Amino acid sequence: MGKNKQEPMKIKTKSNKTKFIIIGAIIVIAIGLSVISTNTSTQEDNPIKPISIDTTKGSPILGSELAQVTIIEFGDYQCPFCQKWNQNTKPLIEKNYIDTGKAKLIYVDFPIIGPDSIKAHAGSYCANEQGLYWQYHDFVYANQGHENNGWANANNLKKLVAGINGLDIDSFSKCIDSGKYEDRVKENKNIASKNGARSTPSFIVIGPDGQETPITGAQPYSVFQKTIDEMLA
Repeated sequence: MGKNKQEPMKIKTKSNKTKFIIIGAIIVIAIGLSVISTNTSTQEDNPIKPISIDTTKGSPILGSELAQVTIIEFGDYQCPFCQKWNQNTKPLIEKNYIDTGKAKLIYVDFPIIGPDSIKAHAGSYCANEQGLYWQYHDFVYANQGHENNGWANANNLKKLVAGINGLDIDSFSKCIDSGKYEDRVKENKNIASKNGARSTPSFIVIGPDGQETPITGAQPYSVFQKTIDEMLA
């Protein structure tokens, strides 16, 4: 009789051990999944807040649309300080932040130096029809003349941009003569003014949480580096 009373106890003990093993395995798996989830980051976990500034009529985005930091530049193709920034600071930002997917650049027209500035900016969208917006942008800044001396009027602009590789000059000339993008340029000028731009170049750097940091003037790379790194920290 003693053996019969003890037998169910052995079965119960074995059953409990099995339960403990199963429960322990579940806990280990749960902990493992928790560790995996806390060491990964997805777009859904860290959504980028939409920017509040209307850039839809500005340049095509330079960089990835998914980049967490947005740099908006308000500039004028006749502005010598804009040229300085485009040649000295922009290449370093491209190399370290745009090409690596961390930041993107959008250029918004702010033609304040003279009437030829409007033509020069309208030309960027004529070039964009041929997929050459940023090639035009960099080429015009690299070959910029003195302020308001006529280098950016329609006739001289046509001669200048003939040096852009792949640009169809006939199509560009018809586009620039039509004046079809001049209203767009003027709209962008108003947008720049509404967002605090008073001189060129002016910038607004926007972080993934929507925080906006204004930067005025052709500041060196170190200023943008510090701002962007703090936003990405």
